[in-house]
Amino acid sequence: MRALKLLAGCVALALAFPAASQAEELTIYSGRGEALIGPIIKQFEADTGIKANVRYAGTSELATLLQEEGDQSPADVFWAQDGGALGAISELFADLPAEMNEGIAEAFRNVNNKWVPTSGRSRVLVYSKERVKEDDLPASINDLTDEKYRGKVAWAPTNGSFQAFVTAYRVAHGDEATKAWLEGMIANDTKVYKNNGSQIEGIANGEIDFGLVNNYYLGRYLVTDKDYPVAMTHFASGDVGNLLNVAGAGIVSASDNQETARKFLDYLLSPAAQQYITLQGNEYPVIPGLIVNTTLESFATIQDISPRIDIDQISDLEGTLALLREVGLL
Repeated sequence: MRALKLLAGCVALALAFPAASQAEELTIYSGRGEALIGPIIKQFEADTGIKANVRYAGTSELATLLQEEGDQSPADVFWAQDGGALGAISELFADLPAEMNEGIAEAFRNVNNKWVPTSGRSRVLVYSKERVKEDDLPASINDLTDEKYRGKVAWAPTNGSFQAFVTAYRVAHGDEATKAWLEGMIANDTKVYKNNGSQIEGIANGEIDFGLVNNYYLGRYLVTDKDYPVAMTHFASGDVGNLLNVAGAGIVSASDNQETARKFLDYLLSPAAQQYITLQGNEYPVIPGLIVNTTLESFATIQDISPRIDIDQISDLEGTLALLREVGLL
């Protein structure tokens, strides 16, 4: 039934986005992984006749590249993994019509209309169902510097969403407190992994007991194995470790292809694309009225437990990268 509804949505989407009358191309810099967004881009090409040339890399890497390229950038669209990176280079984006953000849930909306959110995600703590008892779960992300968690926790310092979280920590608690937490985690022998998925696999393999990831990763493993030995939880309400963030996309102001780029952004905000993102990607849609992904915590709950940090406030990516270099994590 779910597949039929998704198929029907794609048919409706094709009718809403007629094929290009002439050959059009679009260059997309994507900090989002190909495994998730590749099918959306292929469907966009099929429905519109527009050819998409995609460069995949880390969000912070692409943000830096766009700054270096400036007016010479070949990119038309930057699709980033987190709102912090979008805010950090917002001056490189063309202004968008206000109506593009009007139908988007207020918690995700970019009030300056420099980019549009494409999905929401929450930071979570993943843990071993076999080795961790309920009493072992920390109330705060700050508790992970305690001796009881020595050598048992993983993180991914090069990951864009982790870096956005560190920026949020700086906003909430200041640079000195953030540096102290990072150094405390390092001193507590926190294990470095390359990304979110490898942390989850490390828990399943018995290498570590806890990991700091985005909410949607674990669902990918549970789809193929409902008994996968990893669970996830949040910290106490309001803890910065529960950061609610977004993925989003903006149109590069240097682009000579902005009308086509707008078609792509409209496509990402369409009901069918949003339905795919939430049902297949386990992320929160940014528009209402869709089939609910029952594996996700309710959006109302996520809003309630998240720290009160405006997405636009977590834009100092360069300051965060400098801090991570200072403590030796980059």
